[in-house]
Amino acid sequence: MLELVGLDKRFGEKVVLDDLSLTIRPGQMFGFVGTNGAGKTTTMRIALGVLTPDAGEIRWQGRPVDRSMRRRWGYMPEERGLYPKMRIADQLVYLAELHGMTRAEARASATRWLERLQVSGEPGDRLETLSLGNQQRVQLAAALVHEPELLVLDEPFSGLDPVGVDVMAGVLRDRVAHGAAVVFSSHQLELVESLCDAVGIIKDGRMHAAGTVAELRGDSRAVRYRVVVEGAPADWAKDLPGSTVLSADADAVLVELVEGASEQALLDAARAAGRVLSFAPATPSLAELFREAVNGTEVGA
Repeated sequence: MLELVGLDKRFGEKVVLDDLSLTIRPGQMFGFVGTNGAGKTTTMRIALGVLTPDAGEIRWQGRPVDRSMRRRWGYMPEERGLYPKMRIADQLVYLAELHGMTRAEARASATRWLERLQVSGEPGDRLETLSLGNQQRVQLAAALVHEPELLVLDEPFSGLDPVGVDVMAGVLRDRVAHGAAVVFSSHQLELVESLCDAVGIIKDGRMHAAGTVAELRGDSRAVRYRVVVEGAPADWAKDLPGSTVLSADADAVLVELVEGASEQALLDAARAAGRVLSFAPATPSLAELFREAVNGTEVGA
């Protein structure tokens, strides 16, 4: 289990992390989301030992992290860091040996991961001869080649085509199924929602909310309904007590009711306005929860 406890980090006068804490368990895929500059990459670099926090602690399996523990982790930076003129297999073997594998183990693992990730090209090709998407697959292979217990991935899906996304998602699911802990940042919130067991939303260097998407939705005291009314005035739901119109598109409106407001009153108003074609609860997506967080409201509120 990876625990980040009370992390603070400043660069000059700029506060980048402010008492940030999160926990990632073995066999869990954790999505780390936030706007650009929110502190995601800084958090990952501190966990990996690239940066030193001004305050706080990083623990692995209940103990303070040291170099020997980090050798059992894998890291994929957002700014890809492999050697473009080095041959693909040679650098994977080199990196695996740095993590403690023998030469034979490293070669076998490099071959296995290049095949598993469906990297185009030959192991003896120079990295720079591959497409950017295939270079990204090799970068993931570099994070996986030593069979890590923890994977830390910064924007791993950026720039991948749909097939590449499917391949990478399958690999991450497999690692989790084998007991590894996986944490990745991404702006592709639909992917985060579909893949992750838990999500953390970071804002201004603080953990704004964390938990499963269902738990984040459960924090809401409001209930949303998507209502489709044929032939109704555009503003039919505008002034209903205890309700807020979140969006309106043609005949469909998304209405949020505060705690205790009557959905029957909403339905009655819809019937009075026109022919009701649909009336159903609307579960907020992670993207909607995220927008609420960064816009300054409580998640789910």
